[in-house]
Amino acid sequence: MPSRRGIGTSIRGAVDLTREPFWLARPSIGSVGDSYDNALAETVIGLFKTELIRRRGPWRSLEAVEYATLEWVDWYNNRRRLEPIGNIPPAEAEARYYAQLRPAAMAA
Repeated sequence: MPSRRGIGTSIRGAVDLTREPFWLARPSIGSVGDSYDNALAETVIGLFKTELIRRRGPWRSLEAVEYATLEWVDWYNNRRRLEPIGNIPPAEAEARYYAQLRPAAMAA
């Protein structure tokens, strides 16, 4: 039987599943919705690896990776165009959202 000790991220504590019953293992979950946050983070990390790390590698130094990462994050947050929000960058959509709230806040 293969060892199942490598699943530490989903098990809280030091329970050896090859010796203890599975019901002694407690999932290491946080508040409601954390699994969705984790899934989103894993999706963005996969996108980052595909679009930047693999496409522009091999990398000559850690500094080159760090600088390219800063550029990619800036592009991802401020300049990438998203079809679901009208082919505009996220930063522009956020600015429009808060601009529409200002007149309502002033009227109140």
